[in-house]
Amino acid sequence: MRKILQQLGRYRREALLCIGLTALEVLMEILLPFITARLIDNGLEAGNIPLVYRYGGIMIVMAFFSLLFGAAAGRFAATASSGLSANLREAIYANIQTFSFSNIDRFSVPSLVTRMTTDITNVQNAFMMMIRIAVRAPLNFIFSFLMCLLISPPTSMMFLIAVVFLIVVLGTIMAVTLRLFNQVFQKYDDLNASVQENVAAIRVVKAFVREDYETKRFSTASGNLRRLFVRAEGLLAFNNPAMMLAVYFCILSASWLGAQLIVGGSMTTGDLTSLFSYIMSLLMSLMMLSMIIVMLSISMASIRRIAEVLDETPDLKNPENPLHQLADGSIEFDHVNFSYQHGSGRNALTDITLQIRSGETIGIIGGTGSGKSSLVNLICRLYDADSGSVRVGGEDVRRYDMEALRNQVSVVLQQNTLFSGTILENLRWGDPNATDEECADACRAACADEFIDRLPDGYHTVIERGGANVSGGQKQRLCIARALLKKPAILILDDSTSAVDTATDAKIRAAFAAKIPGTTMLIIAQRISSIEHADRILVLDEGRVDAFDTHENLLKSNAIYREIYESQVKGGGDFDQPA
Repeated sequence: MRKILQQLGRYRREALLCIGLTALEVLMEILLPFITARLIDNGLEAGNIPLVYRYGGIMIVMAFFSLLFGAAAGRFAATASSGLSANLREAIYANIQTFSFSNIDRFSVPSLVTRMTTDITNVQNAFMMMIRIAVRAPLNFIFSFLMCLLISPPTSMMFLIAVVFLIVVLGTIMAVTLRLFNQVFQKYDDLNASVQENVAAIRVVKAFVREDYETKRFSTASGNLRRLFVRAEGLLAFNNPAMMLAVYFCILSASWLGAQLIVGGSMTTGDLTSLFSYIMSLLMSLMMLSMIIVMLSISMASIRRIAEVLDETPDLKNPENPLHQLADGSIEFDHVNFSYQHGSGRNALTDITLQIRSGETIGIIGGTGSGKSSLVNLICRLYDADSGSVRVGGEDVRRYDMEALRNQVSVVLQQNTLFSGTILENLRWGDPNATDEECADACRAACADEFIDRLPDGYHTVIERGGANVSGGQKQRLCIARALLKKPAILILDDSTSAVDTATDAKIRAAFAAKIPGTTMLIIAQRISSIEHADRILVLDEGRVDAFDTHENLLKSNAIYREIYESQVKGGGDFDQPA
């Protein structure tokens, strides 16, 4: 809770004003029955009409101020709660941006979406209730009880029985429902995951006619959520019967004792009237407290999930006095071991030792799961090695400022991502200050100009979210052009030409040689034709270096490489290349 409230920031003033105004509103409401009793006893029963007018005027003024304080408190409550939710979303989003890949692996994307939407909305509603009702209800309860004690101490003692009863019942309900709501939000994650996966892959779903299967899958997730909500809300439904039992007990007790006291002459009619007002105020306060308990039961689970993201600290941090410049594009792995789950004993890379000279073009090949992507992820420090060291430009990557290092190491990942916006806006992720001509030049080098020039709006064509309106090959070429605009010291292509034909692949490689001759290039590929012209080729097998040599030497000496080569050549080559 403390972690959440720290995000109030500049809205702390509105929250405090809301609390203060709510207290004044309660004060006005508490004094009204007291004035009513004086009006009845000293005015109406005594036949003192001027006093009736005077007390009536005072009550009107007090009611007006109560309304004014309540309206102002409500406005400040809305401002403070909305500000808190906005600050929470910004804080979570900002913290996510600092996460390393290993941090992101701990949270699923649907889970993060649920935390930034449903969970924060729950916290916003709970906070508004806390600074309004959670202030109003206790104050109302305390002042009403004090006034009841002033009017009739014997009658007031009956309320304590009702209070103890409600505390026991509501406390039990809250303890059980809190556990249920923790499970509810985990089911929300499952539901969001089902929706996100289905919508993102809707073309595949339709292509394989799997609509019925996906509908059943969603219904299962939705049904699980419904059953948990029914159990939780079913328990919370006991709040109202318990409250009404306490209300009727207090009313009957007050009526019976009050009648005896009036007959005995120790209580006036006005006092009994105001006592009933205070009884209803007191019980309404308990009713509001039960509502707060319900909201807190829901929001505590949300608060815990939000705090998990806020408390998550990045695994990768900048060192003190970091380096901001790379001497060159040389790369060295020195006995590197790496696993995605530290201490699991299942290494993605084992004892990797190799040296790459600045300006070299290196091909990387190996079977699925051989560690190709894991290897290049260590170069730009998306992950840190478990042991050993990775050096770029002669320095350990952990000595560099991460932003400076990644600006010099351009990566076109296996899963290419474009963002909603024009083609130019997507290209300028590589260089925000790139001119239109520089963007066009990079697209020519990546062979992307071939399809851009055919588009009606050219470089101003709007790309849909995720690049849904361009093909896989077009998306790859745009991502390569975007990477070229960074003019990097090291360029990593992680199987990023798999969706283009071999002729286009050859053109792209030729353009690289002309455009960025001094750049160190690492090309991960599944087909030999993409890397056979590289200076050297690294063959990986089960996370280990199996061979590192030229194409010609590997054909003579390495069984894995020769097997891949022969299977591709004897199998007929690529679809657009004869065997």
